[in-house]
Amino acid sequence: MAVDLHTHSSISDGTDAPGDLVAKAAAAGLTAIALTDHDTLAGIDEAHRAAGEHDITMIPGTELSVEWPTGTMHLLVYFVEPGSGPLQDRLAELRDGRTVRNRKIVTRLNELGLDFTLDDVAAVAAGESVGRPHIADVMVERGYVRSRREAFDRYLATGRPAYFDRLRLHAETAIRLAAETGALTSIAHPYTIGIGRDDYREAFTTLAATGLTGIEAFHSEHDPDLRTHLANLAEDLGLVATGGSDYHGTGKEGVALGVGRGDLDVADEVLVQLNARRR
Repeated sequence: MAVDLHTHSSISDGTDAPGDLVAKAAAAGLTAIALTDHDTLAGIDEAHRAAGEHDITMIPGTELSVEWPTGTMHLLVYFVEPGSGPLQDRLAELRDGRTVRNRKIVTRLNELGLDFTLDDVAAVAAGESVGRPHIADVMVERGYVRSRREAFDRYLATGRPAYFDRLRLHAETAIRLAAETGALTSIAHPYTIGIGRDDYREAFTTLAATGLTGIEAFHSEHDPDLRTHLANLAEDLGLVATGGSDYHGTGKEGVALGVGRGDLDVADEVLVQLNARRR
């Protein structure tokens, strides 16, 4: 059987409500799913309730964009529940940083001739974690671009005309806060972090010494060779090779729960290894 430890709901930039996401995972035959919305835990309670109804294990989590020496990386946090705690208490601050950036982006897009407001963006966002994908959705709705991908490629991605940075935790700080919360951490989709595969070992060794738990070796956008390379590296460093589809519903075309682009298969054993690290 398989698990999917990287998914997003409509609480952040996915398109399925948390309960519907869990129901779809159960229908797909998955034994466990992690909900990892960006900078928020607001969908966790609904996902827990749905997991009880559908007899599937639900791992509460979040995904953070963090600073590190060569730029930014994404960090998956597992086994973190809503409420107060060392990490939870910083999430509102991170969401406020998103709001500041969103305002700058919309202002710049207005200057470029794209006519909409922050209120229009809020109207298409179902949850409290509002970001660039929601701005892209408004751009699609207004006919300025044909897809989220085009919006990022032309306007919103790093280096494009309407890109602005935002407040982030440093990677080591986020790993430490997660550990203090009783949570585990894994580097999400390493192919995006701006270094080559020959540089992964040095970078991840440093983070492992800080308390990192895993590396997301098995991801929809990793080819088989990279998956094997990262899984072997995780084993060498004493880390868990985690995996997930990075499912966003219709917000990410061609990516399905559990199987990614059709060839993903994350074994139950991954969750067994993570649970062992909790003990």
